[in-house]
Amino acid sequence: MSSQPKGPPRYRRSAVVLALALGVAAPALAQDVAADWDLTLKPEDRLTVAHTVYDNGLLLAARCQAGVFQVMIGGRPEAPPARDLPTARRLLGIGFGDEPVSDYGFLIGENRQFAFAELAAPLARSMREGGRMQIVAAGAGEGGRNLRYIIDLPPSNTAIDQALASCGRPLVDPRDAELEGLEDDGLPKNITWRKTPQPQYPEGRTYSSGLAVVSCLARPDGRVSDCVAETEVPANSGFGAAVVRAARQGRLENRDGGPIPLMRIVYRTYFHLAGASEETTGTLLRSRRNE
Repeated sequence: MSSQPKGPPRYRRSAVVLALALGVAAPALAQDVAADWDLTLKPEDRLTVAHTVYDNGLLLAARCQAGVFQVMIGGRPEAPPARDLPTARRLLGIGFGDEPVSDYGFLIGENRQFAFAELAAPLARSMREGGRMQIVAAGAGEGGRNLRYIIDLPPSNTAIDQALASCGRPLVDPRDAELEGLEDDGLPKNITWRKTPQPQYPEGRTYSSGLAVVSCLARPDGRVSDCVAETEVPANSGFGAAVVRAARQGRLENRDGGPIPLMRIVYRTYFHLAGASEETTGTLLRSRRNE
């Protein structure tokens, strides 16, 4: 049996609470957009955040931070601890309007009430239209039941648009339709990696672990091109750029020996620094010269 919180009348929480949730300073929460999502701007940190909060505690945010785009859902019941990044991944059911609920990949953050979308820009483009939205977390309710949120999203033709534009993401992308029907590994049916890209750990970076999700155009000869880092965790870790650089090494193949469709694919890459303790979303290590 699903849980359906009352809602969705919005209200403005105190600037301090919302600032802690978004990871930004409270004074930045001064800008409001009527009949839209709220908008936070911190140019000095290259940060743009569109966010909306509900009286059941649910928080939705789309943010661009130093060129990295993320969509996060907060205020959920705390997820169980994860031993490493792969086990921190969750599938949440997302549905808009009268469409059926579909599984979306999310990574649970260090604060286990927050989940980060693997395909952030496509999800933000759907949310900016507003209207009815369902979020289903399997087994997260009381007694292991599914937890279901049904909310009315305010349309956002300013706040989300500005967050997308700050990261150079289009407001409309017809390629989003190509993501429908992909297997959970982000590849079309019967397509697999003959040679998986092997990215190098970013030089000069100090995060012990992280994740990058990249989309590319699959070509009939098995190569990939036009790769884009959809998101990375932690933001500004360099993991997305490392995966994009390595993508040209990859080669796809069709298990049935047939052609490879010319379409967009998605794949995720986990990073973990050898010798570092297991962390869910990456720990910022101190530089040895500062020890």
